[in-house]
Amino acid sequence: MKLSSLVYLDTAHQATAQQWADRFELPCVDGCSVAAAKPKELQRFLSAQCAGVGEVFVFVLDSDGLVLHAVGGESQLSIRADFHRPTVTYRRKQGGGKGQMIAKAVGVRSGVYPWVLDATAGLGGDAFVLASLGCRMTLLERVPAVRALLEDGMIQARRFGVAQDAGLVEVLERMTLVEADSLNYLREVSEAERPDVVYLDPMFPVRTKSAMVKKEMRVFHSLVGQDTDADGLLEAALSCARYRVVVKRPRIAPALAGPSPSHVLEGKSNRYDVYPLEKLPDGLNASGAAGMF
Repeated sequence: MKLSSLVYLDTAHQATAQQWADRFELPCVDGCSVAAAKPKELQRFLSAQCAGVGEVFVFVLDSDGLVLHAVGGESQLSIRADFHRPTVTYRRKQGGGKGQMIAKAVGVRSGVYPWVLDATAGLGGDAFVLASLGCRMTLLERVPAVRALLEDGMIQARRFGVAQDAGLVEVLERMTLVEADSLNYLREVSEAERPDVVYLDPMFPVRTKSAMVKKEMRVFHSLVGQDTDADGLLEAALSCARYRVVVKRPRIAPALAGPSPSHVLEGKSNRYDVYPLEKLPDGLNASGAAGMF
């Protein structure tokens, strides 16, 4: 993955933009002239920042926070972490609660809200669902650019929540982002920091026929790369978790190398391979708060 620059679209955000740019050792570019431009005009401006270098990614800091644009390749897409916009809020409030497959896989039930370590957090969507249900969440993401999006998404959501949605703030209080390599963290975690459940969603290789994979997923693969140590993550997770390990996989993907899952929850496109170690005890509430559903 190549990062080209960081563009800010409002002078009020210049200082914050410079901080992000310094973190990634990127040039900080004034894009205020295209702040109100149509998407195609913005894309042309971003492309001009990295002409002739193939597909790259450009950070943009706008009024909604940090977003990563794919520039120069077949797909002109943008990626951001979202925890407070209408679609996400609707799922948080009306999304099926403990009846969701992910909740069943992790073991959420009445009075049981385990502490979950999401070792492959990505943009935090699954972690946010589990935190909304009452689970305490520790999030690990090894790709710095993705971790930055996740960090900023939590910042923006907290800002929104403080102003308009106290329930959202409660959910975010259950989410802790840790800067660490997942494999090292799992192998070196102290006894006191061992989670109840380890959740893994390793990147699945892109199939050769591009039409079979959504554009968004192809771009994300380009951004993140392959999880070549996914099988090692399973072994380390089994040694780290107190009660179970859950692995999210595409429905047709093979299980990770190692022991077979004890049971599988399968949906239309994804499945959850569950590796129980001990029974989750009744009354387990690592979040310190009751579930929302």
